[in-house]
Amino acid sequence: MFDNLSEKLDKALHVLKGHGQITEINVAETLKEVRRALLDADVNFKIAKEFTNTVKEKALGQNVLTTLQPGQLMVKLVKDELTELMGGDAEGIDLSGNPSVILMSGLQGSGKTTFSGKLASFLKNKKTKKPLLVACDVYRPAAIDQLHVVGGQIGVEVYSDRDNNDPVALAKAGIAHARANGHNVVIIDTAGRLAVDEEMMTEISNIHKAITPHETLFVVDAMTGQDAVNTAKAFNDRLDFDGVILTKLDGDTRGGAAISIKSVVNKPIKFIGTGEKMDAIDVFHPSRMADRILGMGDVVSLVERAQEQYDEEEARKLQKKIAKNQFGFDDFLSQIQQIKKMGSMKDLMGMIPGAGKALKDVDIDDDAFKHIEAIIHSMTPEERSTPSVLNATRKKRIAKGSGTSVQEINQLLKQFNQMSKMMKMMQGGGGRKMMQMMSGMKGMR
Repeated sequence: MFDNLSEKLDKALHVLKGHGQITEINVAETLKEVRRALLDADVNFKIAKEFTNTVKEKALGQNVLTTLQPGQLMVKLVKDELTELMGGDAEGIDLSGNPSVILMSGLQGSGKTTFSGKLASFLKNKKTKKPLLVACDVYRPAAIDQLHVVGGQIGVEVYSDRDNNDPVALAKAGIAHARANGHNVVIIDTAGRLAVDEEMMTEISNIHKAITPHETLFVVDAMTGQDAVNTAKAFNDRLDFDGVILTKLDGDTRGGAAISIKSVVNKPIKFIGTGEKMDAIDVFHPSRMADRILGMGDVVSLVERAQEQYDEEEARKLQKKIAKNQFGFDDFLSQIQQIKKMGSMKDLMGMIPGAGKALKDVDIDDDAFKHIEAIIHSMTPEERSTPSVLNATRKKRIAKGSGTSVQEINQLLKQFNQMSKMMKMMQGGGGRKMMQMMSGMKGMR
């Protein structure tokens, strides 16, 4: 995400990142390039100009030119200002009601219905809530069916009434259904239009007045750039919504909406959609996003995702197996499944400092583990638990069953053995040996 903007900002700040002579002239030239990068990302001209003027004032005010590492300080100033521009601190959602009512609004095609499901899944899994989805889009063909499909995928009930064409009445009935059936969160999916019109705005305003939601969220397609910001302003003028949700942030987006929407509507971005799967939803952290835009990665989010998949009891069992040298392919397969649950591989790699830039032209397939899983599934229980029994005959059979080659199986065995040794060293406190081993493996990919 934001690859184009990241690349241009990196080029703009490249001169200042070194230890060469820093002058007021090349600071001004660099910030001119920064402004150009922001404009290319579809950031409003006024906002881009104010951004670079603020950075310049702070740079001169802190006497950047005379510091030991002026380039690094300039990068920090740009990062801090980007963070502030996108909202400063992460904002949560109000779940104080019983039930808490969340009203979703936005144009047709912005991903509102899908994101309603993602939010329901997020609250169900991470906040241990019991959400209810309410279908209030009575215009779009198959809108109700779509919400039922989404609800079925995530195991969340959907309230709908195909005989009722009054969105206000449907919203009220959905909330009543939630109270009667123990749902503590209600997410109301409303109708969208292809453009902002008076009929649409009147309808969403009527629903808002009738149910007084705890949260009103505006869903916008990040790929529409500055148009997204203008649409958000039109909705906010009528609804005074509580926050913004940016969808399709994993697409070929230039980033202008994410950077400038807070300045225009003065409302925080609360969540972002990062993929098509129902778990592709993240709380929006301005500071972490600024790090990613500047190529610094997002280690905190990476660790958080890993912690979500961490099972303490399973970790203890695995620790015992490693200590007894009983780590097998079933355990290896389990670790792969946990990594896959953390999100798309490209997104995960982008969180590692420097990796995003290094892999920007590399197509990382989400099914990167598919052939490994096929090989392991083609093994017998004995072969999985005791890899040492794998001989040439067994390898040929496994290769045929998994649609791979013996060479690929040998490569997997080599990597598996090296990983097992590393894990064994970590168990035994052999940190120095492990570092030596990793040093010897630096040529491996």
